[in-house]
Amino acid sequence: MEQARSRRAEVSAETGTADVRAQAAPMPSQFRSADEVRERCESADRARGEHTHSEVPIPRPRVADRPHGDGEEAPREAPAGSGRHVVQRASVRRQILDALRTALVAGELTPGEVYSAPVLGERFGVSATPVREAMQQLALEGAVEVVPNRGFRVVVRGARELAELAEIRALIEVPVVLRLARTVPGERWAELRPLAEASVRAASSGCRATYAESDRAFHRAVLALAGNEQLLRIAEDLHRRAQWPLLGGSAAHGRADLIADAAEHSTLLDALIAQDLTVVQSLVRGHSTGTP
Repeated sequence: MEQARSRRAEVSAETGTADVRAQAAPMPSQFRSADEVRERCESADRARGEHTHSEVPIPRPRVADRPHGDGEEAPREAPAGSGRHVVQRASVRRQILDALRTALVAGELTPGEVYSAPVLGERFGVSATPVREAMQQLALEGAVEVVPNRGFRVVVRGARELAELAEIRALIEVPVVLRLARTVPGERWAELRPLAEASVRAASSGCRATYAESDRAFHRAVLALAGNEQLLRIAEDLHRRAQWPLLGGSAAHGRADLIADAAEHSTLLDALIAQDLTVVQSLVRGHSTGTP
């Protein structure tokens, strides 16, 4: 009896209310980790008869393992046949944060819906603690907002917010890239060709999440030549925010739009090598305002 009361107290402390799972939006049954989102995109390609096994794999940033700490915990095995995804690496919170970011871009977390940390934790096979910490980070980034005693609501974004982000990105990136165009030798720009080509392959998959990651990698490499770490952090945050889909707009940009956007990366490199500042300025400004 005492154990039952203790368990109810733990539930109350964890969620703030006993029926939080009924109040929060159910976790989409298809939602998995970031890698599995990409796997579904690749499966869709195979279903369309598109053979990609001979292509060079799209480079993806590797999440370094870290020791437990700062609220992170070692993964625990899910019961056999539970259908839950189990995070295998030590950096549980980071893994979940990456997966949630991918789900946002892929439209698997619906704007306006509320998701609770315990329900998400069950999906990943971990406790609510690292999920809540990942969601708190997303709240700082403006992707979700805290709903007391319920969980986290995915922020509903409008066209005005997207336009404001595009304006800020242009104000930052245009002068930086123009300066780099005047000073960086052509061979350094040529070294970025593999990233531009990788973004085209990512766009060809038709998967927004896969392309978003490759797109950020290319832009990060361009801006990295400025040697300003603070610039990289600010630009990365703005770029990530610009990639979140609008409510009901996840289908507005299809595969053709992604491919067209990716093709601009190679065109930009051509202009940078030729030091054609007029074309560089036009491409950087237009690219930042037209992020799919």
